[in-house]
Amino acid sequence: MSEENFPVIHYMGINQKVPYDDPDSTILECSISHQIPHLHECGGNGRCSTCRIRVLQGSKNISPPTMKEREMAQVRRWDPSVRLACQCYVKGDIAIQRLVWTSAEINKLQLETVPEGVAEERAIAILFCDIRNFTKMAFENNTFDMAHILNRFYTTIGDPILFNNGVIYQYIGDEIIGLFGVAGGTREKNCRDAARAALGMNYAIEHLNQMELVDFDLNIRTGIGINFGKAFIGHLGHPKHKQLAVVGDPINTASRIQAYNKDVDTRILISQSVLKSVPEDTFDLGKEFITKFAGHEHESTLYELKGFKELDVQLELQSSMDFLFTNKDEFAEKFYERVFAKAPEARGLFKKNMRDQGRLLTHMLGSIVYSLSRPENLSSGLEFLGKSHSRYGVTKEYYPVVLSSMMETIEEQLGENSTPKLLMAWEKALTYVTGEMMKYSG
Repeated sequence: MSEENFPVIHYMGINQKVPYDDPDSTILECSISHQIPHLHECGGNGRCSTCRIRVLQGSKNISPPTMKEREMAQVRRWDPSVRLACQCYVKGDIAIQRLVWTSAEINKLQLETVPEGVAEERAIAILFCDIRNFTKMAFENNTFDMAHILNRFYTTIGDPILFNNGVIYQYIGDEIIGLFGVAGGTREKNCRDAARAALGMNYAIEHLNQMELVDFDLNIRTGIGINFGKAFIGHLGHPKHKQLAVVGDPINTASRIQAYNKDVDTRILISQSVLKSVPEDTFDLGKEFITKFAGHEHESTLYELKGFKELDVQLELQSSMDFLFTNKDEFAEKFYERVFAKAPEARGLFKKNMRDQGRLLTHMLGSIVYSLSRPENLSSGLEFLGKSHSRYGVTKEYYPVVLSSMMETIEEQLGENSTPKLLMAWEKALTYVTGEMMKYSG
């Protein structure tokens, strides 16, 4: 116990100690009140498991597992030291480790639902992305440069998979494979997510070519193939070395669709099963091709994917994240300057370190963009945020100030990358976010 007789929570990963000064708060609520970024996608309702922690010391000083915790621990095969911060109350000193640090890590949690030692049939969307002329690139650049280029490539095209609730299945040389729907989801959503990831990859590769690969005199081109179907998924292999395995014709076909881009000089091709999964007029399509793949007795119809016909808010927001948060501290500083200029009395609501508050702000914004691909958690997450801000004294009158200040900061930070379409997407998303949070203000 501390001198004030409050239990102390020691966050081992950042070596920070905070007093547990409200016995009616969960560990998650204590993290938030002390400006420690702690993921909680479902809003602390024990559904998403993103607030999970490992208790390193003082396990007897935490309340017993709730029914929600016990059920989740059984499904996800947790050991007893793993708990949900949103379900735990503290009665003595403890030391903990947050287990999910970034929104990008959330997608990997889906793999806990994949069976061990056996395969289970699941309907998934499968995306293959391949670098064109990789052999020539490898010949013309030294090994160290190629390692750097591949790492940047994998990061650049991996982010759109993670943004859209996908799982990175494998890297094979110059190829990356993404899976959508591993833990469920509707057919339409999984195919939309895969298509959005593919389009996001194209945007990201263009940015990579223009900004980072100029010094290497390189211009990376990719081919992407997307298919949908039932495949067998499981953790298979030697008893001491099992790994995720996806088996079935849909994944083989996705690979062949990707390769077919070379024959017809396209960048993204989708199968008929993907097109049938979404409402008519969802996708902006280019050319149509009919081919017969080796091993198939039937012909396959493929479609060139060029975009969405209507504004896709998620795609626009995702494509702007790198531009917005190149300097997170600067973004937050400019935002709060605008808020305090418009509502000077709001400054009194922020009694702790403003730098930490700023980092909490950008962490929250990034989490919301990721959460758009998991709408089942978004509304409850915004409810939690709304109630938290209400406790801090944020009233309805402040939300229009927040919205206008945020939009002005976003437009300034985007600079020459700002477009009317992109600003419209941010305004639409932030209007929804502030509107939901406002429902719970005092």
